[in-house]
Amino acid sequence: MNFSISTDFLNKLKTHTAASHKRLEELPVSSYILSPNMKMDDYAHYLQLMYDVHYSVETTVFPLLSTIIDDVNERAKKDLIEADLLYLNYPKPVARPVFSTQYITIPFALGILYVVEGSSLGGRFILKNLETIDGLTDGKGVSYFQDMGIKRGVIGKLSYICLPHTKKSIMLKMK
Repeated sequence: MNFSISTDFLNKLKTHTAASHKRLEELPVSSYILSPNMKMDDYAHYLQLMYDVHYSVETTVFPLLSTIIDDVNERAKKDLIEADLLYLNYPKPVARPVFSTQYITIPFALGILYVVEGSSLGGRFILKNLETIDGLTDGKGVSYFQDMGIKRGVIGKLSYICLPHTKKSIMLKMK
């Protein structure tokens, strides 16, 4: 299959999600992860929150999408977060599910995966900040962020998430 994503679609998507991204960036957890004064406890707290998200995605969304996205299990990051917390001498978190499958349809599950995968684009900026923190300078304790963006660019990432590896047609429509 040959798919292309137009610049117009990407611009519409960026415009429609700009306010949500701004609100997320203004949350305290977002501001301290980007702060040059970030403390290790702040970083561990952020990882624990992301663990809950990835736990839910990997146990709830991945099974729903495994028949239509060939490499969905290769997108797992929960183990990377566990490894980072272990390196930092924090306990493995007890996962708190952030959603259930009761009302999740395949299109909604694809949307969740899109948001989670898209968040990795910001991970590159966070990694630059983390690498300035003592104890995180040798690439240890940051495997969750190092994994982000390695395989995909912005346009490639968007198309890679939903389209080329599917066995079914998926149509994205912007209003």
